[in-house]
Amino acid sequence: MIITKFDQVQKVFENAKKLGWVIPCICSENQTTTEAILSACSDYGKKIGMRVPIIIAITVNYSHRPQAVNYSYADDWKTGLQLFKDDIKAFAGEGGVYSDIDVLIHLDHVQFDDDIELINSDLTDFSSIMYDASALPFDKNIEMTAAFVKKMKGKILIEGACDEIVDATGTEHNALTTPENAKRYIEETGVDMIVANLGTEHRATGKELMYHGDLAREIQKEIGKTIVLHGTSSVKNDQVKGLFSDGVCKVNIWTALERDSSKELFYDMVVNASKVGGVEVVDKLIEEGYLTEKCRTGEKINIGYFTARYRQRIIFNEMKKMVTDYLTMWYIKE
Repeated sequence: MIITKFDQVQKVFENAKKLGWVIPCICSENQTTTEAILSACSDYGKKIGMRVPIIIAITVNYSHRPQAVNYSYADDWKTGLQLFKDDIKAFAGEGGVYSDIDVLIHLDHVQFDDDIELINSDLTDFSSIMYDASALPFDKNIEMTAAFVKKMKGKILIEGACDEIVDATGTEHNALTTPENAKRYIEETGVDMIVANLGTEHRATGKELMYHGDLAREIQKEIGKTIVLHGTSSVKNDQVKGLFSDGVCKVNIWTALERDSSKELFYDMVVNASKVGGVEVVDKLIEEGYLTEKCRTGEKINIGYFTARYRQRIIFNEMKKMVTDYLTMWYIKE
């Protein structure tokens, strides 16, 4: 079931807090990722005998990763956004194969400037929005976010970005969010939740950073369980097992799914090189030094290995495993 009405979305978060659950918000920019998320949640809900919530998100004109344009080869954000919504509706709407879970649709990193057209459009298809003015000076960020909240409060759940979370591919390292700034931000903007900089990074190539749970707990003392953690892919899972006790109510994930599933696809294609590319291609790659003699298996090229279904099934299965791991950490049945 897809939940978009403001009061019902609030109830999903309230119920999660009663259960001690942190709701994962997982971004997607293709149908395979979208279905892997939904399938994992559906299976996990059956396993624990409970209906579970999930947030599926997408960015639009966020310069670091504009996901809507990647949803189709038309390279058009409006087309991509429509396809994203249509996929979720087909899978999880009334009569859908994954209608046994509660799905919230989130607009992530909506830019105060580049996403003006989106901001001024009909947002009733969405459950929540992250209004992102974090690139601005703090006072201006508060001013812009407060204006958006005034316009949309009670219509859609609003997440604000207290501080910019850096891009792991760059050299910038922003200061961590202070409890004082978090308190001022949420009081003066009126947002429902805030993204705090807790030491993680966006688009990380590995799990090498440190999540500052002690800081999150200090922030929680000031603003309660309204913290959103971004950049989760940059830390190991064992660092973020206890997010609920730290005051985190929502946690964003994307990079890890694409990064780690790609490795599995690459491995399988190399192991099955002859079936995927044929003897001539394998011989050429061995001669050029890219493959070893071990890949010269002599197996015939196989049409089953040409297809998107072959490639995406590997991605799907790996992503589904990762999503299940997150659910197992954060959705514990008492």
